[in-house]
Amino acid sequence: MKSVTSKFIAAAALLACTSGLFAQEKVVFATNWKAQAGHGGFYQAVADGTYKKFGLDVDIQQGGPQVNNRPLLAVGKIDFLMTGNLLLTFDNVKNGVPTTVVAAIFQKDPQAIFAHPGQGYEKFSDLKKAPTAFISKDGQFSFWAWMKAEHGFKDEQLKPYVFNVGPFLADKKSVQQGYSISEPISIKAQAGFDPVVHLLADNGFSTYSTTVETRQDLVKNKPALVQKFVDASIIGWYNYLYGDSRAANDLIKKANPEATDAGIQGSIDLMKKLGIVDSGDAVGKGIGTMSEARIKDFYDKMVKAGLYKPGDVDLSKVATLQFVNKGVGQDVKKALVK
Repeated sequence: MKSVTSKFIAAAALLACTSGLFAQEKVVFATNWKAQAGHGGFYQAVADGTYKKFGLDVDIQQGGPQVNNRPLLAVGKIDFLMTGNLLLTFDNVKNGVPTTVVAAIFQKDPQAIFAHPGQGYEKFSDLKKAPTAFISKDGQFSFWAWMKAEHGFKDEQLKPYVFNVGPFLADKKSVQQGYSISEPISIKAQAGFDPVVHLLADNGFSTYSTTVETRQDLVKNKPALVQKFVDASIIGWYNYLYGDSRAANDLIKKANPEATDAGIQGSIDLMKKLGIVDSGDAVGKGIGTMSEARIKDFYDKMVKAGLYKPGDVDLSKVATLQFVNKGVGQDVKKALVK
């Protein structure tokens, strides 16, 4: 009887160890808009089991026009947040919100200015000649301020952009803001031409984009969890860009029925063509890479544009580099890209 009991205890202990080995830690990750190809690497890591291989059970909660996930991070309702560019993070730090960036998936902000072909707007500097520039209110108080300070654009050009390409299509001499990995597809579908695309990132707008934020307390108290989420997400992005993305795309379409196969594939092609994700420092250091020098460069430009004053933001709190710049996932890319 004693032998049986001992064996039972040993078996139970082994089972407990085995169960612990395969236990999945629950993680809630929220995005800032509806599911789309620009979020693809995260959905890929769910679809192909990468997160699970890292011991994570990741629930992706999409954003949208009526959904603001940002406040949920600071109060602990979510663990990680996909944000836009660094401006919102600068605001968080300025206002004492205890969050920080742990990875930058997009090396280039996809924000762009579009023009009609054949209208003399082949260079970025040519856009200053446009009589009309359709720019949203948010854009006027962010990148447009930089365009004025850095490149000499004038408010006299402004007309409100209401996320409808109709006015732009009707006026061949106009230019318009847009997302370089999506709007060109809709413009081609509606009007039958490829617009001239000028990425702000290629003209000095040096912010990172599609950043991953978390709380400072999670970085301090659970760095292993943060590292696993960052590494798995990076691998997900390599697999999404260079591997079989069909299962991830199915998850995207399930979450956002407005997404289409053609639109998703078009966005993937544009991300690769424009070097949105895998370019610059990411080529050597891996997707997600960041540098303190580049963060400072962008902040200095925003100070010049009048968005901040010197000393408004403690740049040491904007991001931490401890989870990136390690070349994670480049072996995956090498295996996929022959």
